[in-house]
Amino acid sequence: MGFTHFDENGKALMVDVTGKNETVREATAAGKIFVSREVFDAVRAGRVGKGDVLGVATTAGIMGAKRTSDLIPMCHILPITNCRVNFEMDEEECSIHCTCTVKVTGKTGVEMEALTGVSVALLTVYDMCKAIDKSMEIGEIYLVKKTGGKSGTVENRPRALRNGKRELDIL
Repeated sequence: MGFTHFDENGKALMVDVTGKNETVREATAAGKIFVSREVFDAVRAGRVGKGDVLGVATTAGIMGAKRTSDLIPMCHILPITNCRVNFEMDEEECSIHCTCTVKVTGKTGVEMEALTGVSVALLTVYDMCKAIDKSMEIGEIYLVKKTGGKSGTVENRPRALRNGKRELDIL
């Protein structure tokens, strides 16, 4: 399959979805932020000076998913019908895992919205905790699963999980 975001002269373009059928589409993305023990304990105990870190990050993730077309130039504006952002704290790894699931009935998928939601949520955790520690690391952001559309269901596993690390119950 060739690239769909370029015309015959190699210039970037928005894909024309006019002729596509509307289907129910859903995408889930995941990522995590590695934090210090001090940050981890403060988030868990609700002692971060800026407030409820995971509550604010949830709202930020939803807002990020809704505004994806403002950030990614060739993304279509989509009437998102549902967006969920969830967190799981991993004591052993000293990390906070995030998932974002976005749903729409439309002509194009919501993978970018789910990925943007996770990214913005994790960036918000960083922002709210940076006064405690600026060495946090955001990573392992990937599309977990997408359904609907011409390509149907696609499921991914990140490299770390394919190499035998612990798998989260994220779906």
